[in-house]
Amino acid sequence: MKYQTTSLDKNIVNFIQRIEVWTKNPWRRYSFLIIIFLAAFFIGGSIGMINGVLALMDPIGAFFTVLLIEVLVRIRRFDDKNQKTYIAYKIMDSFRMGFVYGLLMEGFKLI
Repeated sequence: MKYQTTSLDKNIVNFIQRIEVWTKNPWRRYSFLIIIFLAAFFIGGSIGMINGVLALMDPIGAFFTVLLIEVLVRIRRFDDKNQKTYIAYKIMDSFRMGFVYGLLMEGFKLI
């Protein structure tokens, strides 16, 4: 079944293609991926810190973080053969690694 091509879908594809062209330069690509990694590290650390301080919704917070990580892994594995969105996969991988690393560092602070 083929999905309908919408304006949002076209804009997302155009945005990914523009990022792909912009990151042809290796310095730009690596700096962009490092920025994504550090932003995800900050988000992972703050989610761990907020859940730790409030201690009200630990199971719900854990569920949503595991759900986010699993969705990113399944998207990566589902469409691994497509080379058109190579930078999109690199962004997802960098975000996932930074997010998990941020959560782990918050966990080690509690030890």
